[in-house]
Amino acid sequence: MSLKEKFLKSIEEGYTYKGDSLLLGTAMFDKTAIPNAQIKIPLKTINRHGLIAGATGTGKTKTLQNIVERLSENGISVLLMDVKGDLSGLAKPGNDHPKIQERHALIGAPWKARNYPVELLSLSGEKGARLRATISEFGPVLLSKILDLNENQAGTVALVFKYCDDNKLPLLDIKDFRKALHFLSNEGKDKIAETYGTISTASAGVILRKIIEIEEQGADLFFGETSFDVDDLTRIDEKGNGYVNIIRLTDIQDKPKLFSTFMLCLLAEIYEKFPEVGDQDTPEFVIFIDEAHLIFDEASKPLLSQIESIIKLIRSKGVGIFFCTQSTSDVPDSVLAQLGLKVQYALRAFTAKDRKDIKSASENFPETEYYETDKIITEMGIGEALVTALNEKGIPTPLVHTLLTAPSSRMDILTPTEIDELISTSKLISKYNETIDRESAYELLKKKIEEAAIEESKKEEEKKESSGRREKSTIEKVSSNPIVKTVFREVARGLFGVLGLSGSRRRKKR
Repeated sequence: MSLKEKFLKSIEEGYTYKGDSLLLGTAMFDKTAIPNAQIKIPLKTINRHGLIAGATGTGKTKTLQNIVERLSENGISVLLMDVKGDLSGLAKPGNDHPKIQERHALIGAPWKARNYPVELLSLSGEKGARLRATISEFGPVLLSKILDLNENQAGTVALVFKYCDDNKLPLLDIKDFRKALHFLSNEGKDKIAETYGTISTASAGVILRKIIEIEEQGADLFFGETSFDVDDLTRIDEKGNGYVNIIRLTDIQDKPKLFSTFMLCLLAEIYEKFPEVGDQDTPEFVIFIDEAHLIFDEASKPLLSQIESIIKLIRSKGVGIFFCTQSTSDVPDSVLAQLGLKVQYALRAFTAKDRKDIKSASENFPETEYYETDKIITEMGIGEALVTALNEKGIPTPLVHTLLTAPSSRMDILTPTEIDELISTSKLISKYNETIDRESAYELLKKKIEEAAIEESKKEEEKKESSGRREKSTIEKVSSNPIVKTVFREVARGLFGVLGLSGSRRRKKR
């Protein structure tokens, strides 16, 4: 048996499944596509997460788009983090081209243009349904991790939450938390000492500075009402296609702290609300994180640890997470170890760091006798990638150089007019885009402080009036005393007598 025949046998055995699967492309041997040697990934293992990596312009986004389309067609809703702004084209059919037809003829699957149900979402000022969460929903533990607080400072945050819970003071947005912290470390400090303990001025100052830091990145837009219900992400359209939810993040690339904050909140919310489903034939929901380094670069150690823990646990909820980035080194090793599907596009060796990244990437794949992995990574063309997945038994499939399918939807962005048209048909805009600022901790504590100030002012006024009344009363009591009256009278007589005598003498002298 020749090496090629042996290779084809390994592909047939490694990529044939009993259950439903997604088509990625066709196998390549010696840099040549093999017709109909289809490479598929089982739907059953999508919740085991994945990675799409490679240099700029090699086709990562198109493979992401392709996987999203196949999931939607199978009735599985997805969430996309669109940092570069080039995924909105999923809402429109693609444009046919001879090269696309040629590629799909080799793959053995006809190409057909089509669009998918898309919902545009936003964390900031971008057009789309607003994603928000309240401070209370975030909780003291996650908030402390986001703010990168030490144990004592985290204890202060927990105290603020406890006091507000006990006193029915809703913590909805950042100004609520700031006001509560200020009140408890100043005006209300003595009142809470016995029940809750005291708040260090130094700790309060550090926490306030940390809050200002995330506010500068736009967190004030994220925290508040109306809170987004994650169940709205799992909708199915009337044709049975899963919704493609696209979060438009083009204005957030320089705000990694906000991005990390949102991701942690979203994953925690999904993990809490989705039921345990274990291993099933299809995933419940899939999340694609483009430019994944934005999550990990600025994440503190506690935050990173929290993200890693949720990624490890969330697959039991039927949720898959896919990271899309330029280098595998952008993703922590502890996360890489959890990933079942790896799609590695070409890397370019221009620097010593590039060569190190290539070596690292090649070592993350199963060993193979059919390719020199570290060499072929630098030689693949656009739309080609090294692929390995998990089969239905959870065993890694053979590493294979793959010619990938083209997306069925538009491989370009929507125009501003098309975006407006899409938003006009959204059922979520009216639900989430109205800003609500109901009475919460900020307003209630402000009123409490103002009432306390008015009460203090009244007490001061009453004190002054009381003091004046006491002085008047004392004089009246003294002046009404018979002995005092006699003394006053005798003194007056003596005084007036002296004055009278003095006047008489002056008249006689004249």
